[in-house]
Amino acid sequence: MIGKITSIKDSKIYINLAINIYNVDNLIGKNITFNDRYIGEIINMSSTVMEVILVGEIINGLFIPGNRTMPPFGSVCRLTTKEEIDLIYGINNNDNYIRLGKSLIYKDYPVCVNINSFFASHFAVFGNSGSGKSYFMTRLLQGIFYDAKRLPINPNIFLFDVYGEYQQAFNNISSINSNLNYKVITTNLKDNNYEKLFIPFWFLGVDDLCLLLDVDDLRQIPIIEKALKLVSYFSRKEDEVINQKNDIIARSILDVIYSGNNCNDVRNKITTILTKFNTRDINLDISLTKGGWTRSIRQCLFVDNTGKFADIEIVINYLEQFCLNDFELTMPDGSYMYSINDFYNSLEFALISEGIFSSNKVFDYANILKIRLNSLINSDYVNYFTCERYMNKIDYIKHLLYDRNNRKYQIINFNINSVDDRFGKVIVKVYSKMLFDFITSLPNRASMPFHIILEEAHRYIQNDTDVKILGYNIFERIAKEGRKYGILLGVISQRPSEISETMISQCSNFAIFKMFHQADIQFVSSSIPGVDNSMIEKIKMLSPGSCMLFGTAFKMPILTMVDIPNPTPQSDSCNINNTWYIN
Repeated sequence: MIGKITSIKDSKIYINLAINIYNVDNLIGKNITFNDRYIGEIINMSSTVMEVILVGEIINGLFIPGNRTMPPFGSVCRLTTKEEIDLIYGINNNDNYIRLGKSLIYKDYPVCVNINSFFASHFAVFGNSGSGKSYFMTRLLQGIFYDAKRLPINPNIFLFDVYGEYQQAFNNISSINSNLNYKVITTNLKDNNYEKLFIPFWFLGVDDLCLLLDVDDLRQIPIIEKALKLVSYFSRKEDEVINQKNDIIARSILDVIYSGNNCNDVRNKITTILTKFNTRDINLDISLTKGGWTRSIRQCLFVDNTGKFADIEIVINYLEQFCLNDFELTMPDGSYMYSINDFYNSLEFALISEGIFSSNKVFDYANILKIRLNSLINSDYVNYFTCERYMNKIDYIKHLLYDRNNRKYQIINFNINSVDDRFGKVIVKVYSKMLFDFITSLPNRASMPFHIILEEAHRYIQNDTDVKILGYNIFERIAKEGRKYGILLGVISQRPSEISETMISQCSNFAIFKMFHQADIQFVSSSIPGVDNSMIEKIKMLSPGSCMLFGTAFKMPILTMVDIPNPTPQSDSCNINNTWYIN
């Protein structure tokens, strides 16, 4: 017996001690049991009085967290037994558990987690730089393959690795079993050891292109939409689309003619269009006949001294025959390939045909799209959208998940260390949307779970312009809708206060490492259910490698020292002793 309850105040239980605390090890943080039922946690003590909070009850051999009822006055307490601790920590040898580390409270006591309870929902890992987040993530994923009692053949884990620190961490999983495989996709265009990242450009929809071109004005979206609708007609062989292409060019020129602008402006614009965009049927040199006279379109556009066209009617009559009655521009359906240069041409045509040159203001917000796209085409980043052969999205996702011999990859690591933050954000969002669209299209819901793990998640899951421009943020959509479809997020960040609160609210499990930035601490305290002041104080005092684990996968918060993974991620701090000084 340790002592007897003397008072209960503000959900805290006070115990008059019956032991000499100088003769026992430190009891702070340990559990005690009342009446073989109520479980408490020691939070403070003096030489005579112990302060305890109730954390749950053991009923019919099960630990039920919470403090629905209190033990009666006068109840005596004792230290919780190992068997009871097993119930509290949730150890069950019959389930698929993996080890994460050991308890900071009970010496050498293993801390484990049920795979299904942890990975069936979104999770978050927070902590300062150097606190142990990367070690935890590596240990967690290694544990799935090293420790689990059943071999996990079918995981689909997409890890977006900002610094390339995980690149070597999972290389040896195939040594456990030949059916386990790990794949690295790199943004380093000079690295020949790994597959280089590429996304077929024809996969990009309006939303993706808005991100890629950094759209910041809603009026830019219709131009991108029109360019996408045009791209198939400016990329495919002319014989395949000659009628539709003639219709598009003819209508654009007729719109210019009927615009009401002066003849010189009309002539200049038509000349601009037909110089770059023409067919064998419609071009500046095509011959038109009227009354025995033959003239080219170029000659018909001659403006005389009175400011009028030489013969515009013949041009109008000629062009009208190419206008189709039942033709409507549609978005690409993914059944054919086109390049970023093809899209550039269709964008240029869209800009010209939309009449942007008639307004300086319209020109400014519309032409910036062309400038940004041209900048991308002339940068090394264009290589990430180069694909020599056609594939559809299903083929592409299969390419991500399987090798040429149809061997399954369980972890796909995207090393995005070689691109800047803005472009890296675009890449991650494009992939995440692609995976989300694929998963939500499956006929059997949640039949093929995808896990997207975001290192330095505060770079991506922000209150960006996405919501203003597109009406949504893909990560918030996955956070709110993904669980029921089987696409789940794992977010790792040193700045949780910069992450969307919507995302945090949808996470069910947390690993919180040491944090001392007041904004982050306040954000965690206010945004995550179950975080109280006592937990915050513990989190602020954690040492590197230790964390607080809590959520639906844990019956109560557990202070844990994470096991060192093998191999470790390349996340160690710079060693000044080895770099500053000569041995």
